[in-house]
Amino acid sequence: MELMVYLVPLFPLLGFLLNGIFRKSLSKSMIGIIGCGSVLASFIVSCILFIDIKSGGALQVQPLFQFINLPSVKVDFAFQADQLSSLFLLIITGVGFLIHVYSTSYMHEENENHFARYFSYLNLFVFSMLLLVLGANYVIMFMGWEGVGLCSYLLIGYWYKNDNYNYAANKAFIMNRIGDAAFLLGVFWVFSKLGTSNYADVFANTSKFSTAEITGITILFLIGATGKSAQIPLYTWLPDAMAGPTPVSALIHAATMVTAGIYMVARSNALYSLSPVSENLVAIIGIATALLAATIAIKQNDIKKVLAYSTVSQLGYMFLGLGVGAYTGAVFHVMTHAFFKALLFLGAGSVIHALNQQDMRYMGGLKKYMPVTHITFLAACLAISGIPPFSGFFSKDEILAAAYSANPVYWALGVLGAGLTAFYMFRLYATTFLGEFRGTEEQKHHLHESPIAITLPLLILAILSVIGGFINVPAVLGGSSEMHHFLSPVLLKEKSVELNHSTEFILMGVSAGVSVIAILIALFRYSKKPELGEPQGLGKVLANKWYIDELYDAVVVSPLSALGSFFKNVIEKSGVDGLVNGVGTFIQYSSRRLRLVQNGKVGTYILLMVFSIVVLWLAFWNQTTITEFFQKIF
Repeated sequence: MELMVYLVPLFPLLGFLLNGIFRKSLSKSMIGIIGCGSVLASFIVSCILFIDIKSGGALQVQPLFQFINLPSVKVDFAFQADQLSSLFLLIITGVGFLIHVYSTSYMHEENENHFARYFSYLNLFVFSMLLLVLGANYVIMFMGWEGVGLCSYLLIGYWYKNDNYNYAANKAFIMNRIGDAAFLLGVFWVFSKLGTSNYADVFANTSKFSTAEITGITILFLIGATGKSAQIPLYTWLPDAMAGPTPVSALIHAATMVTAGIYMVARSNALYSLSPVSENLVAIIGIATALLAATIAIKQNDIKKVLAYSTVSQLGYMFLGLGVGAYTGAVFHVMTHAFFKALLFLGAGSVIHALNQQDMRYMGGLKKYMPVTHITFLAACLAISGIPPFSGFFSKDEILAAAYSANPVYWALGVLGAGLTAFYMFRLYATTFLGEFRGTEEQKHHLHESPIAITLPLLILAILSVIGGFINVPAVLGGSSEMHHFLSPVLLKEKSVELNHSTEFILMGVSAGVSVIAILIALFRYSKKPELGEPQGLGKVLANKWYIDELYDAVVVSPLSALGSFFKNVIEKSGVDGLVNGVGTFIQYSSRRLRLVQNGKVGTYILLMVFSIVVLWLAFWNQTTITEFFQKIF
């Protein structure tokens, strides 16, 4: 069992190497088998590990080799398979495998070389995320952390001949580097105090940190998490990540990259619980992001952009849960969100595959043409809206109950966000699947349900979106909060929610009621008369995303570009290049002048000799007599 933990990331790594190295000699079928089979093998091993851990045989740190061996710093390349990491392994490999299967059909039009490149990147993405969650210390976590950042860049810019896609990939990479630098500084701070970054050692020695030091470290970690998990202010890269293929969007948004920040904060719960300032900051950033992104999603017309801002908003809910100490609730929402968000993106991909169109204003009436996509997409919409008994209801209300216990203002804002979520999701649903088809006749003629490789993952994810919440039914509904018990050995600083059952029922009823009202309003408003014109007033502001991108361009990007141009044109060209080129020009000019002295005329040589003697005599004027001078000369 100790050796099996290394097989989990090894299989996707082998898939990456095989498809990457032999991409020119493999058929598409073999590429798909290698890509999907490697992740499936990891999923099977993850299931075995999970069962063993759940039965009480939790593996501790499993070192492979010594990664850094210095007198003051020692880092082992070691994995830690415990309750938290094993749960994330199932999410990453399970949902990741379905996305890989889906990709075999969705990307089938690519030639063999690009098809292999796509699957090799996808396998590397899964490997990096597995490395991140399995690492037994912050250094190994950071290696996986950087790996998913690299893979996001490669996959967002997969169609690299499109400059806009390259810009989106650069934006994601650069914005993530801001957060990564802060995270790395936090790791260095830990090293400077303890000389180690092993989770067990760090969490066992928190008493060696002052409160100010813990607050500083956790805030640096939080900045890193805002980059990876797309929170204010580092969230604008995620909607632009829609430039990549739709299965990539599903993988980034559901199973891998954006959950990295949630995992890191949950893993560091022993540190965050000692800093109320950091916990409150996490909660405030989370609820602010949830509301901001939800308002933007209301007026987006690109089907993938709506889902992108939905992801940002749902990640905000997870941060709210982390900030109020509901670590299990946040992790639970990571799991349910992986089910319904992967389903939503893959369902959107099915629509795009059929229409070759992403603008919802030119869709409509797809219910009768794509029944499987329609019914599965509807299940995902109900789940994300928090309608009982779908999965999102249980995880969302666990976070809201903890928020109410911590601060009723958080709860009220969370309910508002839930209502906005239900509204924009059913605006998307009604505009896409209800009413009359608004596309071209040619598109209508070719409308059809997607092939089995696309619809089968949709059906599996739909089932998980419906029943996934029953994994952690709260006591108020007759359950035993199974996930709380399972994760308790890792999430030691979980804050208990002390609410009586009647209060919990009222909170659930209000949240679900607000969502139902929002759904009815959206269906009434958009099922017959979708928005086809340009938005006005506040709607225009929301459609333009509160002009945050324009603000960043004006305040950050343009000044930095101007500064870069100044350094390039003035400092580098006129200064550095001018100095270097000036030295060369001076040497050339002086050499041309000096060679004129060598003209072959004896008179010139005698004149230079006399001139030199005079100069030397003047140099020794105060130190010797003329006689001694000539004696030294001759």
